[in-house]
Amino acid sequence: MRKTRIAAVLGYILFLFSTLPIPSVSAQTKPAEAFTLKDGDRVVFLGNSIFENDFQYGYLELALTTRFADKGVTFRNLGWTGDNVWGEARSTYTNPPTPYEHLMEDITKTQPTVVFLGYGGVEAQEGQAGVPHFKEGLNKLLDKIEELGAKAVLLSTIPVVSSDTAQRIDQRNADLELYSKAISEVATQRKKQFIDIYNPILNTSKKESIIENTVHLNELGYYYLATTLEKALGLDAAKATTAIAIANNKAEVSNGRSLTPDKEGVLAKFAVDNKYLPLPSPKSASWIVDNARIVKISGLKKGYYTLVSENNEVASASAKDWEKGVEIKQGPQFAQVAEIRNMILKKNELHFFQYRPLNQTYIIGFRRYEQGRHVKGLEEQNILIKWLEGQIILNSEPKEVLYELRKMD
Repeated sequence: MRKTRIAAVLGYILFLFSTLPIPSVSAQTKPAEAFTLKDGDRVVFLGNSIFENDFQYGYLELALTTRFADKGVTFRNLGWTGDNVWGEARSTYTNPPTPYEHLMEDITKTQPTVVFLGYGGVEAQEGQAGVPHFKEGLNKLLDKIEELGAKAVLLSTIPVVSSDTAQRIDQRNADLELYSKAISEVATQRKKQFIDIYNPILNTSKKESIIENTVHLNELGYYYLATTLEKALGLDAAKATTAIAIANNKAEVSNGRSLTPDKEGVLAKFAVDNKYLPLPSPKSASWIVDNARIVKISGLKKGYYTLVSENNEVASASAKDWEKGVEIKQGPQFAQVAEIRNMILKKNELHFFQYRPLNQTYIIGFRRYEQGRHVKGLEEQNILIKWLEGQIILNSEPKEVLYELRKMD
């Protein structure tokens, strides 16, 4: 596994140096084969604000990165707020290219192998009358994706949420469901995977505040969207449990590796391998990690005990609570995934301003005769982007975590 990852990164390094100088929403459809990613895959998120707004949080990319940590996979986010399947929001700097040609160029330049499509939210404003035109555009997009040799995963629309009756929420959601149904029909006809995110988001919005300004997911919303996609793609994110039984000054460990304590006051020492790194909890949530590890410790005398890793407290609880099981909410694995997330956000920021530069009319548009020299600077950003990608790939595989159990004074 490690050799595969190193080989993938070496490939990126070599490339780097070479470039120097309604009915309810239809049920989800599943592909003939289970969803997987392989070394060298390029995953592209293409659509409207459902993808662009994740630039702030990075949850969607982070989820796939951690679930395929042994693969050299790279990502590009081509989300564009207000966009539709005809690329009409991309009319930004010159004509030609037309907005649609701009969309085709954006897709082609990313060289995708897997494309997640998130459209329909903007088009739904046209109601029933706009469905045929929407389907035509969606099919043309799929034609282009197939022409590029990539596979596509189609997402439904998401609902709008508001208590303001003037927003016509019921009618707007009826139209959004109508377009979700249209997406599902196209996916079925073309044997593509369709993922219903409308109903999971709607159901969650009734319990949690996950949508802002009626239509946009917040950080908590993107956390739930990432976990929804994981489940729909069949990616296991189940909690793991490590059990320690202490008797006669010895510790037996299941789902972990027992080690001999080498410090005074250490009752048990053990190592744990995490299958996946956890997704970080949103700042707005006190604690929410679907795949956090649970540690159960039996055989302790009455009192309070602390679990330590790398000389830092991980969790403290009574003997009774340890026997029931305690969720691990912090530690090296959380610090590791936070670092990866920061690199993802930085890499995506570089890419965003590379393919959507400020003053692009003057740099790559019809007035490029004035500042076209700055194109070289945009191209040179590839060096940093590829370096960050290599670091993400190298550091996304979970590391073994060492724990020590100590009695609290």
